Amino acid sequence: MSEVNPFESLQEQIDDAAAYLDVNDGVIERLKHPERVLESNLTVEMDDGSLERFRAFRSQFNGDRGPYKGGIRYHPGVSRDEVKALSGWMTYKCAVVDIPYGGGKGGIVVDPRELSMSEVERLTRSFATELRPIVGPDRDVPAPDVNTGQREMNWFKDTYETLEDTVAPGVITGKAVSAGGSEGRVEATGRSTMLAAREAFDYLGDDLDGTTVAVQGYGNAGSVAATLLAEQGARVVAVSDSSGAIYDPDGLDPTAVKEFKTETGSVTGFGSSSELTNEELLTLDVDLLVPAALENAVDAEIARDVAADVIVETANGPLTPGADDVLGDRDVLIVPDILANAGGVTVSYFEWVQNRQRFSWTEERVNDELERAITGAFDDLVSAFESQDLPSLRIAAYVVAIRRVVDAYTDSGTWP
Repeated sequence: MSEVNPFESLQEQIDDAAAYLDVNDGVIERLKHPERVLESNLTVEMDDGSLERFRAFRSQFNGDRGPYKGGIRYHPGVSRDEVKALSGWMTYKCAVVDIPYGGGKGGIVVDPRELSMSEVERLTRSFATELRPIVGPDRDVPAPDVNTGQREMNWFKDTYETLEDTVAPGVITGKAVSAGGSEGRVEATGRSTMLAAREAFDYLGDDLDGTTVAVQGYGNAGSVAATLLAEQGARVVAVSDSSGAIYDPDGLDPTAVKEFKTETGSVTGFGSSSELTNEELLTLDVDLLVPAALENAVDAEIARDVAADVIVETANGPLTPGADDVLGDRDVLIVPDILANAGGVTVSYFEWVQNRQRFSWTEERVNDELERAITGAFDDLVSAFESQDLPSLRIAAYVVAIRRVVDAYTDSGTWP
């Protein structure tokens, strides 16, 4: 993985889009930096009675369009700059799908696999306690991210409600349905990946039936995307996780691979598949590449060997700016992360709306509303791309998103 600074990548993407916008330089500079970043030291009692310190962050990037919104990740690689970058991408992701949120992101520097469940719970509740003054249904609404899920969101909600002596299911999204979560939320990011891929191939005058697909990263988003793409007739020939990659030119059964990974902890060793390195998967000659792991997975060097015709970014920032340049020169169609993986935050918004209304939607309604949001956003990108003769769909996405954030900022006026 490249060591490119993700926050610098975000700023470069904003600068690239700003060249096509008639916006004051000072406003653009404001939109390249978070409004505030909280850095915390969490002291947690471990099962053996010892105390451990964990660094944690919450970046509130921009609130011009609504409450800050963004996940909380547990990963050894979490850093201040990573969280700042992710909160910025959330700002523009919410704007590109036109939901009334700003952008935020949080993380704890930890490998949760090294902790017991009770230790993870105490860590989560400690972070929720630390964030209590700055979060709330109308202020900042966290959500799951890497290595967090419904369990951690339920603990967070319970901690906040207990300390505030209230009922506030809208303080966090990605909860279990029994705790006020939404139907369709678990599959949402993978579903938006499939929808974005479908729209991209339709834009190219093709469809997903018979296309070959490689998926890098087989967590929730990657596995759901693979399954839904297969349901559209695509042939998933390769997938990977942190242990390695597997390949079968005749196609893999995404659901069976997921079950195998759940049982064994890895995709490697599945059936009669052959093993590949992660880089070999990224450079397979396939119609569609889905990077669904972490940021900076594809740098300029790897990009020179990428053979896919279409890339749909399920992970946040999986391509470095250098990789973007290389692939752009070869006319590879890249559907940017701030659209392709926006299903998660879009359905989180639907969950928040249901929590505020105290009224639950059916899964069919959630999926229909998500499809309408993603296809409409794709059409907006294509319209900007073609009408302004922009160099890429990524630039088009940032042009659309930045314009919406700027409009909200300028319409609100400026305080002295």
